[in-house]
Amino acid sequence: MSDRIILGSASPRRSELLKKIVSDFEIVPAKCEEFLPPDISPIDAVMLLSYQKAKDVHSRISETEKTALVIGADTVVDNGTIIGKPKDRDDALAMLLSLSGKSHLVHTGVTIIAPNRKEVFYDTTEVFFKNYTADDLTDYLLSDEPYDKAGAYAIQGYFGKFIDHIQGDFDNVMGLPVYRLAEFL
Repeated sequence: MSDRIILGSASPRRSELLKKIVSDFEIVPAKCEEFLPPDISPIDAVMLLSYQKAKDVHSRISETEKTALVIGADTVVDNGTIIGKPKDRDDALAMLLSLSGKSHLVHTGVTIIAPNRKEVFYDTTEVFFKNYTADDLTDYLLSDEPYDKAGAYAIQGYFGKFIDHIQGDFDNVMGLPVYRLAEFL
C-alpha cells in the first residue's frame, strides 16, 4: 500500500468511516462536474461517479505526489430509479414518502487509483423502512440531516428510528463499504 492516502471527498461520514481502517490520510475534495449518461444503471452510475471523483483528485496532485493512493466514492439510493440528494424540503419529503413501508437498495461505488493500479467496485445494501407519514417526518425535515444525503436520510442519525432492518453493510449505507475497501487496500 502507498505511504500516502488521499480521500477524494468532503464527506465527514466517509472520513469517519475511513478512519476505521486507515489511521493517516489526507482529504482533497473532488471538484469535478458530475456527469451521467442517460439511462445509466444505478450501479454503473456510482462506479462512474466514484471514478470521476478519484480521477479529478489524482489529476490535481503534483507529479511528485503521483505515488499516492487516491480513493473516490459515490452513493445513491435506488428504488428502481436513482435517488440523489434532495433539492429542498418538499423534495426530501417526496423522496421519503416514496420509500415509506418499502425496501430499496443503497449502492456505493469506490475507485482506488494508485501507481500501476486502478480498482473500481461497488457494494449494495438493502434497506427496509417502516411505515411513516408526512406528519411523522415534520421534526426530521426541520433538521439539517436530510439535505446533504442521497435519499434524504442518514441511517446513523435521527432517521434511524424509521429503519426496520437492513441486509448488508451498515457502513455502505453511510457512504463507504469499509470491509470491502479494506480488502482492496
